[in-house]
Amino acid sequence: MAADYRHNPFTLTYDNAIMKNEKGRVNIHPVKYSQKQTGIEVVANVYTPADYDPAKKYPAIVVAHPNGGVKEQVAGLYAQNLAEQGYITIAFDAAYQGGSGGVPRYTDKPQNRIEDIRAAAEFITQYPGVDANRLGLLGICGGGGYSIKTAQTDKRFIAVATVSMFNTGDARRNGFMRSQQATINQRLLDIAKVRAEESAGGEIQYTPSFGQNMTPEQVAAMPFEMYRQGYEYYAQTHAHPNSQTNSTIDSLLDLMEFDVNTNVDLIHQPLLMIAGEKADSRYMTEEVFANATGTDKKTLYLVPNATHIETYWKPPYVLQITDKLTAFYIENLK
Repeated sequence: MAADYRHNPFTLTYDNAIMKNEKGRVNIHPVKYSQKQTGIEVVANVYTPADYDPAKKYPAIVVAHPNGGVKEQVAGLYAQNLAEQGYITIAFDAAYQGGSGGVPRYTDKPQNRIEDIRAAAEFITQYPGVDANRLGLLGICGGGGYSIKTAQTDKRFIAVATVSMFNTGDARRNGFMRSQQATINQRLLDIAKVRAEESAGGEIQYTPSFGQNMTPEQVAAMPFEMYRQGYEYYAQTHAHPNSQTNSTIDSLLDLMEFDVNTNVDLIHQPLLMIAGEKADSRYMTEEVFANATGTDKKTLYLVPNATHIETYWKPPYVLQITDKLTAFYIENLK
Protein backbone atom coordinates (compact mmCIF):
# COMPACT_ATOMS: atom_id res chain seq x y z
CA MET A 1 0.00 0.00 0.00
CA ALA A 2 1.45 3.41 -0.96
CA ALA A 3 -1.32 5.99 -0.79
CA ASP A 4 1.02 8.53 0.84
CA TYR A 5 3.54 9.83 -1.70
CA ARG A 6 6.09 10.37 1.10
CA HIS A 7 6.25 6.62 1.68
CA ASN A 8 6.92 5.72 -1.95
CA PRO A 9 10.38 6.13 -3.57
CA PHE A 10 8.72 7.20 -6.84
CA THR A 11 6.24 9.46 -4.95
CA LEU A 12 3.31 7.44 -6.29
CA THR A 13 0.07 8.13 -4.43
CA TYR A 14 -2.07 5.12 -5.30
CA ASP A 15 -2.50 1.87 -3.36
CA ASN A 16 -0.40 -1.16 -4.39
CA ALA A 17 2.00 1.13 -6.24
CA ILE A 18 5.46 -0.11 -7.22
CA MET A 19 7.92 0.31 -4.35
CA LYS A 20 11.00 -0.98 -6.16
CA ASN A 21 11.94 -2.52 -9.48
CA GLU A 22 12.17 -6.30 -9.29
CA LYS A 23 12.95 -8.97 -11.84
CA GLY A 24 9.86 -10.78 -13.08
CA ARG A 25 7.48 -7.94 -12.15
CA VAL A 26 6.21 -4.70 -13.64
CA ASN A 27 8.94 -2.08 -13.41
CA ILE A 28 8.83 1.72 -13.52
CA HIS A 29 11.33 3.90 -15.38
CA PRO A 30 11.38 7.69 -14.81
CA VAL A 31 12.27 9.42 -18.09
CA LYS A 32 12.64 12.91 -19.53
CA TYR A 33 12.19 14.13 -23.09
CA SER A 34 11.62 17.39 -24.94
CA GLN A 35 8.51 18.25 -26.91
CA LYS A 36 9.44 18.64 -30.55
CA GLN A 37 7.19 21.65 -31.08
CA THR A 38 7.96 23.67 -27.93
CA GLY A 39 11.26 22.36 -26.62
CA ILE A 40 9.70 22.07 -23.14
CA GLU A 41 11.15 19.27 -21.02
CA VAL A 42 8.58 16.68 -19.98
CA VAL A 43 8.92 14.19 -17.13
CA ALA A 44 7.18 10.84 -17.38
CA ASN A 45 7.11 7.32 -16.00
CA VAL A 46 7.34 4.36 -18.37
CA TYR A 47 5.95 1.10 -17.02
CA THR A 48 7.27 -2.13 -18.53
CA PRO A 49 5.58 -5.53 -18.17
CA ALA A 50 6.91 -8.43 -16.14
CA ASP A 51 9.88 -10.16 -17.79
CA TYR A 52 10.19 -7.25 -20.22
CA ASP A 53 12.60 -8.02 -23.05
CA PRO A 54 13.60 -5.03 -25.21
CA ALA A 55 14.33 -7.43 -28.06
CA LYS A 56 10.64 -8.33 -28.27
CA LYS A 57 7.77 -6.21 -29.57
CA TYR A 58 5.01 -4.94 -27.26
CA PRO A 59 1.92 -2.81 -27.80
CA ALA A 60 2.05 0.53 -25.99
CA ILE A 61 -0.49 2.85 -24.38
CA VAL A 62 -0.21 6.59 -23.68
CA VAL A 63 -2.08 7.61 -20.50
CA ALA A 64 -3.18 11.26 -20.10
CA HIS A 65 -3.92 12.52 -16.58
CA PRO A 66 -6.86 14.62 -15.37
CA ASN A 67 -6.88 18.42 -15.20
CA GLY A 68 -4.77 19.41 -12.24
CA GLY A 69 -3.50 15.88 -11.76
CA VAL A 70 -0.03 14.42 -12.16
CA LYS A 71 1.43 11.13 -13.34
CA GLU A 72 1.80 9.80 -9.79
CA GLN A 73 -1.97 9.70 -9.21
CA VAL A 74 -4.73 7.97 -11.21
CA ALA A 75 -2.81 8.05 -14.51
CA GLY A 76 -0.03 6.05 -12.87
CA LEU A 77 -2.52 3.62 -11.37
CA TYR A 78 -4.02 2.70 -14.73
CA ALA A 79 -0.61 2.75 -16.44
CA GLN A 80 0.65 0.22 -13.89
CA ASN A 81 -2.49 -1.92 -14.16
CA LEU A 82 -2.20 -2.08 -17.95
CA ALA A 83 1.51 -2.88 -17.76
CA GLU A 84 0.49 -5.85 -15.62
CA GLN A 85 -1.53 -7.01 -18.62
CA GLY A 86 1.51 -6.96 -20.90
CA TYR A 87 1.58 -3.39 -22.28
CA ILE A 88 4.36 -0.82 -22.18
CA THR A 89 2.68 2.32 -20.85
CA ILE A 90 3.66 5.93 -20.29
CA ALA A 91 2.15 8.40 -17.82
CA PHE A 92 3.50 11.94 -18.14
CA ASP A 93 3.12 15.32 -16.50
CA ALA A 94 1.54 17.87 -18.83
CA ALA A 95 3.81 20.72 -19.88
CA TYR A 96 3.61 23.70 -17.48
CA GLN A 97 2.42 21.34 -14.75
CA GLY A 98 3.77 18.78 -12.30
CA GLY A 99 7.47 18.10 -12.73
CA SER A 100 7.51 19.17 -16.39
CA GLY A 101 8.89 22.51 -17.58
CA GLY A 102 7.10 25.52 -18.98
CA VAL A 103 6.24 29.00 -17.70
CA PRO A 104 4.02 30.59 -16.59
CA ARG A 105 3.41 27.63 -14.30
CA TYR A 106 -0.01 25.94 -14.51
CA THR A 107 -0.81 27.31 -17.91
CA ASP A 108 -3.58 24.96 -19.07
CA LYS A 109 -4.38 25.59 -22.71
CA PRO A 110 -6.02 22.91 -24.86
CA GLN A 111 -3.49 22.97 -27.67
CA ASN A 112 -0.67 22.45 -25.17
CA ARG A 113 -2.45 19.42 -23.71
CA ILE A 114 -3.01 17.94 -27.17
CA GLU A 115 0.66 18.46 -27.96
CA ASP A 116 1.53 16.69 -24.69
CA ILE A 117 -0.22 13.56 -25.94
CA ARG A 118 1.42 13.73 -29.36
CA ALA A 119 4.85 14.16 -27.76
CA ALA A 120 4.27 11.16 -25.49
CA ALA A 121 3.40 9.12 -28.58
CA GLU A 122 6.62 10.20 -30.25
CA PHE A 123 8.69 9.23 -27.23
CA ILE A 124 7.09 5.88 -26.43
CA THR A 125 7.01 4.63 -30.03
CA GLN A 126 10.82 4.90 -30.05
CA TYR A 127 11.21 3.14 -26.70
CA PRO A 128 13.02 -0.22 -26.88
CA GLY A 129 10.56 -3.03 -27.47
CA VAL A 130 7.58 -0.92 -28.52
CA ASP A 131 5.67 -1.83 -31.67
CA ALA A 132 4.83 1.61 -33.10
CA ASN A 133 2.01 0.07 -35.14
CA ARG A 134 0.16 -1.00 -31.98
CA LEU A 135 -0.31 2.27 -30.11
CA GLY A 136 -3.29 2.89 -27.85
CA LEU A 137 -4.50 5.97 -25.98
CA LEU A 138 -6.19 6.28 -22.59
CA GLY A 139 -7.39 9.62 -21.25
CA ILE A 140 -8.81 10.20 -17.78
CA CYS A 141 -11.11 13.10 -16.86
CA GLY A 142 -9.77 16.21 -18.62
CA GLY A 143 -7.10 14.02 -20.19
CA GLY A 144 -9.97 12.04 -21.69
CA GLY A 145 -11.34 15.13 -23.39
CA TYR A 146 -7.93 16.03 -24.76
CA SER A 147 -7.45 12.42 -25.91
CA ILE A 148 -10.70 12.63 -27.89
CA LYS A 149 -9.45 15.79 -29.61
CA THR A 150 -6.03 14.28 -30.29
CA ALA A 151 -7.43 11.08 -31.77
CA GLN A 152 -9.59 13.05 -34.20
CA THR A 153 -6.50 13.88 -36.27
CA ASP A 154 -3.62 11.77 -34.93
CA LYS A 155 -4.10 8.34 -36.47
CA ARG A 156 -1.00 6.85 -34.86
CA PHE A 157 -3.44 5.92 -32.10
CA ILE A 158 -5.34 2.89 -33.36
CA ALA A 159 -7.51 2.38 -30.26
CA VAL A 160 -8.86 5.12 -27.97
CA ALA A 161 -10.40 4.84 -24.50
CA THR A 162 -11.54 7.33 -21.88
CA VAL A 163 -12.41 7.04 -18.20
CA SER A 164 -14.69 9.67 -16.64
CA MET A 165 -14.12 12.02 -19.58
CA PHE A 166 -14.44 15.70 -18.73
CA ASN A 167 -15.26 18.33 -21.33
CA THR A 168 -13.10 21.08 -19.86
CA GLY A 169 -14.08 23.73 -22.39
CA ASP A 170 -17.79 23.25 -21.87
CA ALA A 171 -17.35 23.32 -18.09
CA ARG A 172 -15.29 26.51 -18.16
CA ARG A 173 -17.63 28.22 -20.61
CA ASN A 174 -21.07 27.08 -19.45
CA GLY A 175 -20.25 25.97 -15.93
CA PHE A 176 -20.35 22.39 -14.71
CA MET A 177 -23.74 20.89 -15.50
CA ARG A 178 -24.41 24.10 -17.49
CA SER A 179 -24.82 26.07 -14.27
CA GLN A 180 -23.19 29.37 -15.36
CA GLN A 181 -24.54 30.07 -18.83
CA ALA A 182 -26.00 33.39 -17.79
CA THR A 183 -22.60 34.80 -16.82
CA ILE A 184 -20.44 33.82 -19.81
CA ASN A 185 -19.91 37.32 -21.18
CA GLN A 186 -19.20 38.87 -17.79
CA ARG A 187 -16.63 36.20 -17.00
CA LEU A 188 -14.94 36.77 -20.36
CA LEU A 189 -14.76 40.49 -19.58
CA ASP A 190 -13.22 39.67 -16.19
CA ILE A 191 -10.58 37.45 -17.83
CA ALA A 192 -9.75 40.15 -20.38
CA LYS A 193 -9.22 42.59 -17.51
CA VAL A 194 -6.79 40.18 -15.85
CA ARG A 195 -4.88 39.73 -19.09
CA ALA A 196 -4.62 43.51 -19.48
CA GLU A 197 -3.28 43.85 -15.93
CA GLU A 198 -0.67 41.16 -16.55
CA SER A 199 0.44 42.71 -19.84
CA ALA A 200 0.98 45.98 -17.98
CA GLY A 201 3.43 44.25 -15.64
CA GLY A 202 1.12 42.77 -13.05
CA GLU A 203 1.65 39.39 -11.43
CA ILE A 204 0.28 36.22 -13.03
CA GLN A 205 -3.15 35.47 -11.57
CA TYR A 206 -4.55 32.02 -10.89
CA THR A 207 -7.86 30.25 -10.38
CA PRO A 208 -8.51 28.74 -6.91
CA SER A 209 -6.70 25.50 -6.05
CA PHE A 210 -7.84 22.39 -4.23
CA GLY A 211 -4.54 22.65 -2.41
CA GLN A 212 -5.99 25.43 -0.27
CA ASN A 213 -7.12 24.35 3.18
CA MET A 214 -10.88 24.05 3.40
CA THR A 215 -13.00 23.24 6.40
CA PRO A 216 -15.37 20.24 6.29
CA GLU A 217 -18.22 22.73 6.17
CA GLN A 218 -16.72 24.49 3.14
CA VAL A 219 -16.25 21.17 1.35
CA ALA A 220 -19.83 20.12 2.13
CA ALA A 221 -21.08 23.43 0.73
CA MET A 222 -19.53 22.82 -2.68
CA PRO A 223 -22.39 22.43 -5.20
CA PHE A 224 -21.34 19.21 -6.96
CA GLU A 225 -20.34 15.79 -5.73
CA MET A 226 -17.45 15.63 -8.20
CA TYR A 227 -15.96 18.77 -6.66
CA ARG A 228 -16.52 17.59 -3.08
CA GLN A 229 -14.93 14.21 -3.76
CA GLY A 230 -12.30 15.87 -5.92
CA TYR A 231 -11.17 17.99 -2.98
CA GLU A 232 -10.89 14.88 -0.83
CA TYR A 233 -8.86 13.08 -3.52
CA TYR A 234 -6.49 15.88 -4.52
CA ALA A 235 -6.07 17.62 -1.17
CA GLN A 236 -6.27 14.69 1.22
CA THR A 237 -6.24 11.01 0.31
CA HIS A 238 -4.09 11.18 -2.86
CA ALA A 239 -2.41 14.54 -2.45
CA HIS A 240 0.87 15.18 -4.26
CA PRO A 241 2.89 18.40 -4.02
CA ASN A 242 3.14 18.68 -7.83
CA SER A 243 -0.66 18.52 -8.22
CA GLN A 244 -1.89 22.10 -7.82
CA THR A 245 -5.32 21.61 -9.49
CA ASN A 246 -5.52 25.19 -10.75
CA SER A 247 -4.55 27.20 -13.82
CA THR A 248 -3.64 30.69 -14.93
CA ILE A 249 -6.71 32.84 -15.40
CA ASP A 250 -5.39 33.69 -18.86
CA SER A 251 -5.80 30.00 -19.79
CA LEU A 252 -9.56 30.41 -19.45
CA LEU A 253 -9.70 32.47 -22.66
CA ASP A 254 -8.55 29.45 -24.66
CA LEU A 255 -10.50 26.95 -22.58
CA MET A 256 -13.79 28.79 -22.97
CA GLU A 257 -13.64 28.61 -26.77
CA PHE A 258 -12.70 24.91 -26.68
CA ASP A 259 -15.17 22.03 -26.86
CA VAL A 260 -14.54 18.29 -26.99
CA ASN A 261 -17.83 17.86 -28.88
CA THR A 262 -16.60 19.42 -32.13
CA ASN A 263 -15.44 17.15 -34.97
CA VAL A 264 -15.94 13.96 -32.95
CA ASP A 265 -17.03 12.27 -36.20
CA LEU A 266 -13.35 12.36 -37.26
CA ILE A 267 -12.65 9.51 -34.84
CA HIS A 268 -12.62 6.38 -37.00
CA GLN A 269 -10.68 4.27 -34.49
CA PRO A 270 -12.29 1.78 -32.10
CA LEU A 271 -13.55 3.77 -29.11
CA LEU A 272 -14.34 2.75 -25.53
CA MET A 273 -15.81 5.34 -23.17
CA ILE A 274 -16.24 4.52 -19.48
CA ALA A 275 -18.04 6.60 -16.86
CA GLY A 276 -19.50 6.09 -13.42
CA GLU A 277 -23.20 5.32 -13.45
CA LYS A 278 -23.76 7.87 -10.68
CA ALA A 279 -21.20 10.43 -11.87
CA ASP A 280 -22.55 13.95 -12.18
CA SER A 281 -20.18 14.31 -15.15
CA ARG A 282 -21.75 11.35 -16.94
CA TYR A 283 -23.56 13.60 -19.41
CA MET A 284 -20.23 14.67 -20.87
CA THR A 285 -19.26 11.12 -21.82
CA GLU A 286 -22.70 10.36 -23.20
CA GLU A 287 -22.75 13.48 -25.40
CA VAL A 288 -19.34 12.80 -26.93
CA PHE A 289 -20.16 9.12 -27.40
CA ALA A 290 -23.33 10.02 -29.31
CA ASN A 291 -21.35 12.39 -31.54
CA ALA A 292 -18.73 9.75 -32.40
CA THR A 293 -20.55 8.82 -35.59
CA GLY A 294 -17.38 8.16 -37.60
CA THR A 295 -16.67 4.79 -36.01
CA ASP A 296 -18.88 1.72 -36.11
CA LYS A 297 -16.83 0.12 -33.34
CA LYS A 298 -17.64 2.00 -30.17
CA THR A 299 -18.71 0.98 -26.68
CA LEU A 300 -20.09 2.93 -23.73
CA TYR A 301 -19.69 1.28 -20.33
CA LEU A 302 -21.22 2.69 -17.16
CA VAL A 303 -19.63 1.42 -13.96
CA PRO A 304 -22.53 0.46 -11.66
CA ASN A 305 -22.92 2.77 -8.65
CA ALA A 306 -19.62 4.61 -9.26
CA THR A 307 -19.17 8.39 -9.10
CA HIS A 308 -16.63 10.33 -11.16
CA ILE A 309 -13.83 10.46 -8.57
CA GLU A 310 -14.46 6.92 -7.34
CA THR A 311 -13.32 5.60 -10.73
CA TYR A 312 -9.89 7.06 -9.85
CA TRP A 313 -9.18 4.89 -6.84
CA LYS A 314 -11.97 2.67 -5.43
CA PRO A 315 -10.69 -0.91 -5.87
CA PRO A 316 -13.89 -2.66 -7.08
CA TYR A 317 -14.46 0.04 -9.71
CA VAL A 318 -10.81 0.20 -10.77
CA LEU A 319 -10.84 -3.59 -11.23
CA GLN A 320 -13.94 -3.46 -13.44
CA ILE A 321 -12.50 -0.63 -15.50
CA THR A 322 -9.13 -2.35 -15.89
CA ASP A 323 -10.89 -5.51 -17.09
CA LYS A 324 -12.85 -3.51 -19.69
CA LEU A 325 -9.74 -1.65 -20.85
CA THR A 326 -7.73 -4.86 -21.09
CA ALA A 327 -10.35 -6.61 -23.20
CA PHE A 328 -10.64 -3.54 -25.44
CA TYR A 329 -6.91 -3.22 -26.05
CA ILE A 330 -6.43 -6.97 -26.52
CA GLU A 331 -9.00 -6.87 -29.32
CA ASN A 332 -7.80 -3.67 -30.98
CA LEU A 333 -4.02 -3.67 -30.49
CA LYS A 334 -3.50 -7.11 -31.98
